[in-house]
Amino acid sequence: MSRSLIPGLRSLRPAAFGADPAGPRLARIRRSPNFSVAEGSFRNPVGARTRPSGSSVEFAKIYFRKEERVRRGPAGTVPVHATTLADLAKPPVSGLRITWMGHSSVLAEIDGRRVLFDPVWGERCSPFSFAGPKRLHPVPVPLEALGPVDAVVISHDHYDHLDLPTIKALAGTDTVFAVPLGVGAHLERWGVPADRLRELDWHESAEVAGLTLTATPARHFCGRGVRNQQHTLWASWVVAGPEHRVYHSGDTGYFRGFAEIGAQYGPFDATMIQIGAYSDFWPDIHMTPDEGMRAHLDLQGGQPRGVMLPIHWGTFNLAPHAWSEPGEETVAAARRMGARIALPCPGEPFEPAAEDLPSAPWWRGVAVEPDGGWAEPVTMASGEPEAAPVG
Repeated sequence: MSRSLIPGLRSLRPAAFGADPAGPRLARIRRSPNFSVAEGSFRNPVGARTRPSGSSVEFAKIYFRKEERVRRGPAGTVPVHATTLADLAKPPVSGLRITWMGHSSVLAEIDGRRVLFDPVWGERCSPFSFAGPKRLHPVPVPLEALGPVDAVVISHDHYDHLDLPTIKALAGTDTVFAVPLGVGAHLERWGVPADRLRELDWHESAEVAGLTLTATPARHFCGRGVRNQQHTLWASWVVAGPEHRVYHSGDTGYFRGFAEIGAQYGPFDATMIQIGAYSDFWPDIHMTPDEGMRAHLDLQGGQPRGVMLPIHWGTFNLAPHAWSEPGEETVAAARRMGARIALPCPGEPFEPAAEDLPSAPWWRGVAVEPDGGWAEPVTMASGEPEAAPVG
């Protein structure tokens, strides 16, 4: 292809695809110890298959089987917390409050500052407005009503974590964006000024409004366009304030690096851990609930400290498992490990230091009941009995 045609073709690239790193940004990427110049891509901390394994025919059979399709979505209206804005108007008593907005979008109010992780307010996690996985419940609050945010933290550039309409809306505010290396190219194309970007490699930190934001390793991959050049990094994140610290996993497969992250940056008052969209067809890049609980304990030095918030489930249909399965399996894993977990419905704020955490299996009232019925109510590690099953 003629080099003179390449700029013209780039200008035709859909905005949702973002932009490829170039110039000084690409030079910095190529200097990263996590980038292989020979392979032309970022590398995982341990080996990972980033494409589905096994037979695509077998996967299609499972994914499109009628009885499986029915279980992959809610059977009723997903409950959303009705008073989120009123609750957020009051300062957290403990200095730390967490609000799960659905999927991996979380608002953390930490020591007087506000951090928004992986905000996705769009209707579909897709480059197209007419196709792709559609939201299964509304966002608990309008983005414009949420109020000022000190930092927006992005884990990686997949559509269910980096949403074009949401970023464009936030670009008009004063917030700072903390992103993994290379992801800044997308945001600059969408109108985020370069001086409001903090683009980090693993174990690099940025100071924002008195908080320390650190990009930490994850086991995943990247890409938004037709070609996936692996020129943007993926990350988990540690956010530390004067009194509290939290961890957000982004998307990741299980790996021994969680213990190393915990030893270097933990322990954490709260961890936000991916426990949904897993499959035997891609075991290296998404954790099961059991693996997510292991990661939480690794991050806490092997002790059931702090509170785990399960994320990356309930909002979009992205895997063959039943819609309710991540919630049920996380409860079971917490019971086995003696860990404290929070089970808020979307938009329900909670303080990790509180004696009472959201613990009702809210999904049961709107999910297809599994064969054999729901598990018995359990007693969580905090000592409070779990609310009786709904339905």
